[in-house]
Amino acid sequence: MYLQGDLQAVFDALYSLGIIDPLLEKDWKPSFEDFASYESKVYEAFNLLNSCRGDHKSLMFSLKQLDMKTVEYVAMEVAKEFADFYARKATH
Repeated sequence: MYLQGDLQAVFDALYSLGIIDPLLEKDWKPSFEDFASYESKVYEAFNLLNSCRGDHKSLMFSLKQLDMKTVEYVAMEVAKEFADFYARKATH
């Protein structure tokens, strides 16, 4: 399961909510180790966010409905997908 559509819109909504900067300063390793216990919530969040189709207001509303840990996993996924995209772009 992946986030689909406009990742920039999801990133912008996360940034507007103040999620990105603190997450960049955080050690992600413990979160990756604990992912299994949040996996179903994260995939439900992906479905919810994908249904917003990039609409900023809908994304903001949906993100506010999620618990903070799930939002952090969503933000980490956005970061990973952007990194993968730019890595592929740089190698081509």
